[in-house]
Amino acid sequence: MLGMLKRHEIEVLLKAGHAKVQVAGLAGVSLSSVKRIAEEDPVVHVDEAAERAKRRVGRPSQVENFRKLVAEILAEKADLPAVEVLRRVREGGYTGGKSALYGLVASLRPKEVKPLVRFEGLPGEFSQHDFGQVDVEFTDGTTRRIRFFASRLKYSRCIRVSLVKDETVESLVRSLARHLDSWGGAPLLCVFDRPKTVALKWRRNGEVTEWNPVFACATLEMGIGVELCWPYRAQEKGAVENLVGFVKGSFFKVRGFQDPEDLEQQLGAWHREVNEERPCRATGVIPALRLAEEAPRLRPLKVRPEELALRIPVYVGPTGTVLHDGHAYSMPPEAISMPGTLYLYAERVRIVAGRHEAVHPRKFAPGEGSSLAAHRAALVAAVSGKRGKRYLKRQQLLDLGEPAYLYLTEIVHRRPGEWVGEVDRLHEILQTHGPEVLRHAMEEGLKEGVFSASYVERFLQGSLVVQEVVP
Repeated sequence: MLGMLKRHEIEVLLKAGHAKVQVAGLAGVSLSSVKRIAEEDPVVHVDEAAERAKRRVGRPSQVENFRKLVAEILAEKADLPAVEVLRRVREGGYTGGKSALYGLVASLRPKEVKPLVRFEGLPGEFSQHDFGQVDVEFTDGTTRRIRFFASRLKYSRCIRVSLVKDETVESLVRSLARHLDSWGGAPLLCVFDRPKTVALKWRRNGEVTEWNPVFACATLEMGIGVELCWPYRAQEKGAVENLVGFVKGSFFKVRGFQDPEDLEQQLGAWHREVNEERPCRATGVIPALRLAEEAPRLRPLKVRPEELALRIPVYVGPTGTVLHDGHAYSMPPEAISMPGTLYLYAERVRIVAGRHEAVHPRKFAPGEGSSLAAHRAALVAAVSGKRGKRYLKRQQLLDLGEPAYLYLTEIVHRRPGEWVGEVDRLHEILQTHGPEVLRHAMEEGLKEGVFSASYVERFLQGSLVVQEVVP
């Protein structure tokens, strides 16, 4: 079949007064084709596939002879399996392939059309939450991938967006708590579009069979209800709106940023704009005004965001420490080999193992740990033999990090017969002044090239005198 544009070209040449022989030469087609097109209706579209189907161009299919029979069978029972339709049609004399017959069945079977249902949330009923990421190019030409966590109340359309370093369960829970707290409380259900951070196992129909235990405990502690809206059933629970797409399209994609600090400042201004100044396109009302109506229906969180603790099962190792995220936190030696629970706060860590409990400042620097003086002393006392105590003290000093490692290496090699006494004195300083003070003194000793407990003691005395003189 000649293409529709070629047919149109022939029509134009004929209308211009060219003889049919001339048109055939100019268009590069046969004279018979020109004569046939001259008798046809004018070209009014360029859908060649539709035209081929209309003209039944191509090799005739055997199945077309049974179209009427298939239509009658489906009219009697629309949901009849295709294999049964094939059996009946074969009884009627069909000898062609099953693929062609199945294609005909699919084209004739009545289509079930489901209407689009828009779930409008009532005051205090739903909120949406999801992670998103976008590549942002700053004005200096550098590009950075920005990750964010977005939340929106379904009824009022109040929205909160927080920049996050990752998409872990802790980033989700802490951002969620801050967002809910900023609204004055939580709705009946918090809806999540993607379950990978909150659920570990689920059935094909989306029913969760195993929740992430850290997420589950946090939601219980906050007192919130959770519902999942799966990507392939996006109409559930009012999640038809693309929250992440809205944030990208109305903030990240339409603004320019000098640097990350400027981005954060503009994000604060954007919050005021979309929540307090600009009417929402879906409702025609400023979200802050509808929030005043929704707020009485929100339920206060059971715990403030800063007091929210993630519960993580742990084990006290043979060295009397608990490891979490690469950081070691000390426990009493009596707790060794005990299972326990680590309560992870934003700035501190509380560990409970049996009747033993310890609170540490939370560590973030790679390899950094926290050891309490009482735990160090008790661990040394629990070790039998002078040699065991000696090497345990040295190990506790080495746990201070690279400065201690370099400093003790110099002492051992410069005074191999005296390092035991040096370690005892440095350990006393550790117990008295703490790891930060001793680490700083060792760093200064490395700079000066002086390696001894005496130098550390003199340095600390000088530091203390300076602190006393400064008002």
